[in-house]
Amino acid sequence: MKSNNVILRSVARVAVVIILTFSFYLFMNGHHNPGGGFIGGLSTAAAIVLMYISFGIEKVSENIRMDFRKLAAIGVLIAIGTGTAGVLFGKPFLTQTFGHFDLPIFGDTELASAIIFDTGVALAVIGTAVNIILSISEDR
Repeated sequence: MKSNNVILRSVARVAVVIILTFSFYLFMNGHHNPGGGFIGGLSTAAAIVLMYISFGIEKVSENIRMDFRKLAAIGVLIAIGTGTAGVLFGKPFLTQTFGHFDLPIFGDTELASAIIFDTGVALAVIGTAVNIILSISEDR
C-alpha cells in the first residue's frame, strides 16, 4: 500500500533548503560566534533525515550515493590531521593559525585553520548521525 504524503513532501522540499542554508550559516560562523562543525553537521544530518522520512530511503539513496560510515571516518581523519599539523610545527596539539588575505571578490578576508577542523567535525557528525538513523530504520 502506497501512502499519500503530498503535504509532507511539499513542505520538506522547502524545509530542507531552509535547514541547509541555516546549517551553512552556523558552520561558517562557528569560529567567531556560537556554532561550528558540530551544530552545522547536526542540522545538515537533520535535513538529510527529513529527506529520508519524506521521500523514502530507496529514492533518496538513489540520489545521495554516499557511504555515511566512510564519510564519518574521513571527517575524523581530517579533524585529527588538523590537530596534528600544529605538532609538526612544534606547537601544541590543535593549535589554530589564521591570516588575512586580499581575495579578488571578497576583499580582506580572514582564513583560519579552524575551518578545516570544523569541516572534519561536521563530516564526522553527519556520517555518524545519518548512519545511526539508517541503522535504526533497518530494525523492523
